[in-house]
Amino acid sequence: MNKILIIDDDPDIVTSVRLTLESEGFQVSAAENGTEGLRKIKSERPDLIILDVMMDTMTEGFQLSLELRSPDPTSEYAQYKNIPILMLTSIHSTTSLRFGPTEDYLPVDAFIDKPIDPESLLVKVKELLRKESSSVE
Repeated sequence: MNKILIIDDDPDIVTSVRLTLESEGFQVSAAENGTEGLRKIKSERPDLIILDVMMDTMTEGFQLSLELRSPDPTSEYAQYKNIPILMLTSIHSTTSLRFGPTEDYLPVDAFIDKPIDPESLLVKVKELLRKESSSVE
């Protein structure tokens, strides 16, 4: 059973994502900010992280992804570097900003725009988990 960590400060989003994922048999835990999320990553070692952009700060999700994907081999998070990150955002629908995953500036594996379509979420989660399991073998 795959473990998924949701890092989001909106309890409604957490509940809807949790219900969607648990209905497919995933084991789900949640953290309400980046600090708690980093602690849970260490203690739970999830197979996938679903990460919000804006939490305690406007860019907390970006900062967390940069910390997790640091190229520094001595980083305290180096062993978690390959956990897939699916970023949730409403930025595309609320501003004219457009961005996508990049290795240097936004090291995440995929984006899903809010409001979240449950079917799209499941497709993307399963795709990322398949990709991760095939890269481990």
